[in-house]
Amino acid sequence: MSETDDGQMIFTPNNVQARAGEQVRFKVRNAGQLEHEFVLATPEANQKHAIEMQKNPDMEHDDPNAVRVAAGQSGEIAWKFTNTGEFEFACLIPGHRESGMVGLAAVL
Repeated sequence: MSETDDGQMIFTPNNVQARAGEQVRFKVRNAGQLEHEFVLATPEANQKHAIEMQKNPDMEHDDPNAVRVAAGQSGEIAWKFTNTGEFEFACLIPGHRESGMVGLAAVL
């Protein structure tokens, strides 16, 4: 998680692969100057949640598929992928996803 000099916000790496039935531990470190979050879901679910976040940007997350990380801090989630398909991880704080803070998790 970081911000670039040109205003982009990014995850590095921004894509991962897993196999159905595999548990993956996502360790995220916020190297940026702003608070960020990591929300793992289907693209449709993240889009719906992003709309909710626009209405309530300080919404607290206690879901097992999300973690909010302050600048300079780290966090993690463990997720077992039970289905194949394409999922995404994104920062849904208003403006962050639109600035490029989104990645792909392909589950085979």
